[in-house]
Amino acid sequence: MSSDASAIQFFSGFQVNDLWFLAEAAGGTLLISAIAISVGTFFGCLFGWALTASRWTSLTLGSVLDVFRSVPLIIQLLLFFNFFPIIGLPIDPFAAGSIVLIFYTSALVAQVARGGIEAVPASMRRASRSLGMTYWQDMRYVVWPVGLRAVLPAWAGVALGVLKDSALVSVLGYLELLRASQILITRTQEPFIILSIVGLFYFALSYPISKTTAKLEQRWQYD
Repeated sequence: MSSDASAIQFFSGFQVNDLWFLAEAAGGTLLISAIAISVGTFFGCLFGWALTASRWTSLTLGSVLDVFRSVPLIIQLLLFFNFFPIIGLPIDPFAAGSIVLIFYTSALVAQVARGGIEAVPASMRRASRSLGMTYWQDMRYVVWPVGLRAVLPAWAGVALGVLKDSALVSVLGYLELLRASQILITRTQEPFIILSIVGLFYFALSYPISKTTAKLEQRWQYD
């Protein structure tokens, strides 16, 4: 009787508490994605500017960034997470996932930022310099405002991609939506219900990004 009772308890159906469990995991997904997107965008803009600064930085930095864009993210996560224990510096899954996602995001955003800078016509930049603007004033008042409008849709695509790619951090043991769904599917044996709810959570996290960028694009069309 005791073994039957434990089996019933383990393979129980989906409960209300499980919904809260998924909501907490969605918070974990949102947290690690927000860190990766915000910090990665900052460094990505710096790297994108460096790629246009000189041919030397374009070759050297571009080669490094190509590694992060080319190597599958799951391999980067596993290599980084297992490297620190080898040298005697254990790292927790959240920190490892955040660092790798930041570098991955910055590598993607760097190319987006580079495209935005190069999208500004040379004639416009010459005109700003002829008005007496310094290089940094030209970058601040001309290049970035104009380039931002050109690359906003591409940046939104990167942000949405990183949000979904954050599910790969589950291989490190970090509790986010995918790992939480795996735990519940194993216990409840109801994959359709759980994955449907997880899909709704991902939609709720992604929709504000796409909606906000769409509104900004529409507003800038009339400015």
